[in-house]
Formats: sequence, structure tokens, C-alpha cells
Amino acid sequence: SGSLSSCRLQPSRSLSFCRLQPSRSLCPPATDHAFWDQFWADTATTVQDVFALVPAAEIRAVREESPSNLATLCYKAVEKLVQGADSGCPSEKERQIVLNCIRLLTRILPYIFEDADWRGFFWSTVPGAGRAGQDEGDDDDDGARPLAESLLLAVSDLLFCPDFTVQSHKRTGSDTAEDIQSIDSCEYIWEAGVGFAQSPPLNYTHDLNRTELLKLLLTCFSEAMYLPPSADNILNPWVTFFCATDNRHALPLFTSLLNVVCAYDAVGYGIPYNHLMFSDYREVLVEHAVQVLIVTLEHEAGPAAAQHSLDHSASAMEDLEPVGPDNLFVNYLSRIHREEDFSFILKGLARLMTNPLIQTYLPNSAKKIRFHQELLVLFWKLCDFNKKFLFFVLKSSDVLDVLVPILFYLNDARADQSRVGLVHIGVFILLLLSGERNFGVRLNKPYSVRVPMDIPVFTGTHADLLIIFHKIITSGHQRLQPLFDCLLTIVVNVSPYLKSLSMVAANKLLHLLEAFSTNWFLFSASQNHHLVFFLLEVFNNLIQYQFDGNCNLVYAIIRKRNIFHQLANLSSDPATIHKALQMKKRKKTTTAIISRINSQETISMEGSRPAIPAEPGTLKASLVAIPGTPPLLELSMHACILQSTFPYVCYCSLTIRLSLVTIMVPLLPIKEAFQPESELARSRLSSVSSSAVYWNPTPDWVLSWKSKLPLQTIMRLLQVLVPQVEKICIDKGLTDESEILKFLQHGTLVGLLPVPHPILIRKYQANAGTAMWFRTYMWGVIYLRNVDPPIWYDTDVRLFEIQRI
Repeated sequence: SGSLSSCRLQPSRSLSFCRLQPSRSLCPPATDHAFWDQFWADTATTVQDVFALVPAAEIRAVREESPSNLATLCYKAVEKLVQGADSGCPSEKERQIVLNCIRLLTRILPYIFEDADWRGFFWSTVPGAGRAGQDEGDDDDDGARPLAESLLLAVSDLLFCPDFTVQSHKRTGSDTAEDIQSIDSCEYIWEAGVGFAQSPPLNYTHDLNRTELLKLLLTCFSEAMYLPPSADNILNPWVTFFCATDNRHALPLFTSLLNVVCAYDAVGYGIPYNHLMFSDYREVLVEHAVQVLIVTLEHEAGPAAAQHSLDHSASAMEDLEPVGPDNLFVNYLSRIHREEDFSFILKGLARLMTNPLIQTYLPNSAKKIRFHQELLVLFWKLCDFNKKFLFFVLKSSDVLDVLVPILFYLNDARADQSRVGLVHIGVFILLLLSGERNFGVRLNKPYSVRVPMDIPVFTGTHADLLIIFHKIITSGHQRLQPLFDCLLTIVVNVSPYLKSLSMVAANKLLHLLEAFSTNWFLFSASQNHHLVFFLLEVFNNLIQYQFDGNCNLVYAIIRKRNIFHQLANLSSDPATIHKALQMKKRKKTTTAIISRINSQETISMEGSRPAIPAEPGTLKASLVAIPGTPPLLELSMHACILQSTFPYVCYCSLTIRLSLVTIMVPLLPIKEAFQPESELARSRLSSVSSSAVYWNPTPDWVLSWKSKLPLQTIMRLLQVLVPQVEKICIDKGLTDESEILKFLQHGTLVGLLPVPHPILIRKYQANAGTAMWFRTYMWGVIYLRNVDPPIWYDTDVRLFEIQRI
């Protein structure tokens, strides 16, 4: 009964596309308004009805067999939106017609985009669709806007339509409707915040209508999903026009979207289970607002250094001349400068990012948002496009309110292959922050908040939390291995400013060095020794610049001094290399399950839970060449040749495969057994090179980098302190490490160490490769988040691969 193949439908089924198929004896002319009006005249239609009544097969059939009918339908639907925008939708009937047209276009547009022959349809002028009074036989369509422009301008107008999407300002008792074409939309901004001080009263109908329009906008912008991935940064024409000066609502709309997101409070007064008793229409609006924001904030050349700042008076906002990027959304974002605006944005984002971490005595009593990935992308773009915002974030300890939830997300996702994209963007953000000195300084704040993460219990600072989090290297799945360089670069960048590491964090660093410095690992791949260089640089920075407060690290170095001696005496003869490679092969063929030991490293925090293991069968080994990677500012960083594995984003019955930009290193296989940390590290790293191309290390190659190992500072420390510690232990018969720590705490190496080396910070540099990755990841998240209705489901998306599981 629900089939649409029959043309004999009830009035409520008037959306049937069979009316447009060529089986009809007569093709309806464009002037037959009664025929076309039946597609949007139904007053009882919801967006779910539209998606149910207009199946994919019928849309494709009309597209292939009656293209003129589909073209006319699109034109007529856009025409209705333009008429609604011009009139201001004064009646309920007109509003319903507009909503039905919005839903119909949201349903149809993906099937327009998936066909290359149709993709340019909305950017051409429709014959006969010129200005009023133009003769039908006149082929000069210069007076007509392309359909896409008319659609985008109409949607922009409707987003500030009084009594439809915004509160009317007309006086009570006045019968005169507000002229939508003459109103100053800067006075109708949706929420107080940046550039606007008044908070309009909540109206769930307005929020629902805004959400419908934003869904249509996202659908318009989604043409990018139907183009194959490319390193060339091809700007989206829909976004380009929407964020250009032709859109007179660009500034108030940007401000509305930003304010709605940052002002949203998912918890409210904190009444338990309130989210189960009441519908929150604002949350759906916020989710789509942040998605539209991150899609529109695209720019081909990175942020321009805008010389002017954003003026916050309504009149000045309207007359503001563009400075910097042509994309006005990027332009306005880069020019926000007031500290109160930065504070509003940062507190709002931190509040939303922290929401999933909320713990209550009553299970599931607090509302948890699910759009944290979009928030991370927005935070990235804010820091990337507005350096003043980045400096504000790092100016105080508020940056830690962002750091903790990011580490929570990464820790939770580290063993789940379906969320590898989330791990990548989190690491990218940490890399961006670590390039600034203030980030390292802020990490010295004591860590007192206990977040449910399965990490060792410790007493220390946020720096300890960041370093302990690097268990992701030894306990994550193999597809995170390309991030090792980035993860260690983050620690290197902040290490000169860390005043006091806990014993847990110090042991973590030594365990990593122990795992990376074994012969079989160093000789297994041409780039593996870089990880040892990174860790040695961390130790050198801490010894040279923060020796006084890091007695725990010094003690750990003394205890594990054999690691450094082995590195200094690393043999490079062919027999040793051959033996190490044979050991790697034996490790590859030997499997052992080692039970977890009860050590300080494996006692997890109360309330924590281990990361969800990857689902079997979700990984397919596949490689694709993607040029470009984040270049880092240091000569010793190796040239980044990229290969790409396919991370998966899972939701319901779908899996999306995104092409990730990663540094070219071999993949690690999944290990399912719990093992002691150092043993686990060796076990995982033993197979680092198993899937790599054949590599044959030579003695000359080993000598080429062995001679550059920065061991001088550490060896001098051991030369001075080891005899002193041994003498104290013998003289006083010490067996308690606390006494040794007290001795080291009051010791000094002034005048005994080599001349301090200059601090070298590696900063993220924007490039085409990472821009492509962000675009792909962003659209993958949006695809999966929009399932009610499933806007892009079962369409021929080409930006990433979709698999049903």
C-alpha cells in the first residue's frame, strides 16, 4: 500500500513521482500551476513523509526518463521559495508550502549531484526563467540568476523571516506586516553573544523551521561529497556564493550560527532525566548550525592577516567592508577580537566538549550531546583562522578545559578502528596548541578533576595527564601508528616548560624509549630511529631547562641507564643487523598471551572503562596515494611521503571509509591480549614493519644516524650522579627510593652539563593534504549524523566509501 508505482494515490500521497514519468500521455507544461502545486500543497506532510513518499528509484527514473519534468519541478520549487521570501510568508498556508518545498528539494538534490550530467543544472539559467517581461523566444538569459543563486538567496532571506524563523518586531495591534526585503537582519540575530547583546525568547516553531532550512543548506553544500577526493583545493561553488557579498545576510547569519552553538547549554538547571521528559528542539538546531558553520568556513589559502577588527554595532555590521578572505564567514571569524567575545566562544565550546564527561550518581540522568566531532572541527578552524583567538585560549588555564575532553575522546577511541578519524583530529589540535609556548606553561597546573579514563592513577599536573595519555602508542590499534611522530612531537614541543613530572609520567617516557631503542625495531624501517631522536630531545629539554623540579625523571633515567648505554654502544656490523632482523621474524611468528600484571602502570582510575575494541571484519587493507602532509619546522624531520589507509566511521548499519593523510610508516596489527606495558610495546612494535615494503638496513645507514644521537647531556648526567647515588645507598644503607629522590631534589648540575641547546619548536603548517583530509572527515561525520531523515543514504557518494555492516 506504500508503493508509489501506482498513480492512483490518496490525496495525502500527492508527492508521487510517477506523475512525472513518461507513462503519462501528456507532459505537464510549466504553466500548469495546478499540477505542480500538488507537490507542495499538502498541509499534513512532514519531512519523514517526503522521504518515504519519494523513493530513490522514482527520483532516478524521472531523472533518466523525464529530465525536463525533473528540471521543471526543481525550478518550480525554487520559485515557491523565492515567492515566500519576497512575501514574508504572512499566512500559515504559505509557510507550509515553503516548508514542503524545502523538504522536497532536500530529498531531490543529492540525486542531482550524483549524476555528473546534472551537476551543473542549478548553475545554469532555466529557459524562460528570465526577468518578468522577457519574451519566451528571447535566448538572452543574462537577466536571470542561476537557479542555485536564487535558491541560496531565498534560503538566506527565509532564515530571517519574521514570524517564520525570527521573532517579529512589529508593534502589538499593527496590521502591517514587516517587509522582509527592507528589514535589518542584524537586529534579528538568533542568540546573544558575539556582536549581539539581546537574547530573543525561545520559540520551538522558529527553531524547527530554522533546522529545516539549515538541512537544505547542508544538502546544497553537499555537492562536494559527489566528487572524488583530490589534493587540489577546489572550492565549493555553493559555499563560495553563499559566503560572498551577494548574500546580504552573511554577517548576521554567521553571528547567529556561532552564537546559537556557543550559548547552548545541554544540561540547563541540571534536573535529572529532564531530557527524557521534554523535547529539546534547540539541540537539533545547534547540531545543524555547527555543521553549516564548519562547512562554510573553507578558504583556499589559509587565513589572511586581516588589518581591521569586527565592529559590533548593528549598523556598522551591515556596512562593514570585506577585508582579507573572499569567504565572508572566514573573513568575519578572523576579525573577531574582543576578549569578551573570545571568552563567550571558549566557555561555550568547553562546556559542550565537557558534556560527555559529566558523571552523576543517577545513571544516564544527565543529557549527553553527540556532536563533539563537529565541535572539534570548529575549534580547529577557530584557532587556524583567528590567531588572536588561539593566543587568548593559551593566555589562561582555560585551555585545559579543552585539553581534558580532547584527551578523553582520544583515550576512549584509541582501540576502536571506526573512530580513527576522531583520534587524528584530536592529535592535530594538540599539535597545533603545542606549537605555542604558553601551552607548555599551562600544563603545569595541578590535575585534580577525575575524568573516567582507563589510565594509571597519579598525582600530578596536566602535563602528566598528557604524557600518560601516550599509552595510545602501546595500547591503540595498528592504524594509529602513523601518528607516532605527531604524538612525540607534541611532547617534544612542551618538554622545555614542564616543571615537575610525576613518577608515573617519567616511567612512561622511559618505557617508550625502551621499546623504540631495541635493535630489531631500529633496524626494521628506515624512519624508526626518528622516534628515539624525539624522546632523547625530550629528556635533554627537561634536564637542561627544568632539572630542579624533575627529580622523578632523573631517578627514572638512572634506574634505566642501561638503555642509554646500549644506544651509545649500538653495534652496526652486518652480523648484529642480521641477528636483529631474525629476531623480528621470530617475534612475528611467535604469539604469547601474557596476563596483566598488578603494577602502578595498570591500576586504572575509579569509574573508568577500557576503550571499545575494534569490531571484527571492519578493516580492509587498502592504500591510496595522497600528496602533502603537515610539514614541521625542523630540518631533521624526514621528508613526508604519504600513503593513506582507510579509517572507518561507523553508525547504525553504515561504515564510511575516509582517505586519511598519514606519514608513511608501516601498519601495526591488532593485539588482543593484555600485556605489561614494556612487553606490550615490544610486541606491538615487533610487527611495525611486517607490512612495509622490503627494507635492507646497512652498516653505513646505521652509522649515518647513530653518530648524531644527542646523548651527551644524558651521559654527562649519568657520569656525575650515578656514583653519588650509589655511594649514598651504600653509606646509609638506603632501600627506600624516597630518600634518593630527596637527594636528587636538592642536587644540582650547574656548570657540569654541556652548554644548553636552543629550544626548537615544531609548528603545524597548513597544506593541501591536510585541507583535503579535514574536508573528507568533516563530510563523513555530517553524512553519518544526518540519519533522520537519511539525506544522503543510498546515493552515489564518491568522496569516501560507504559500506554496510
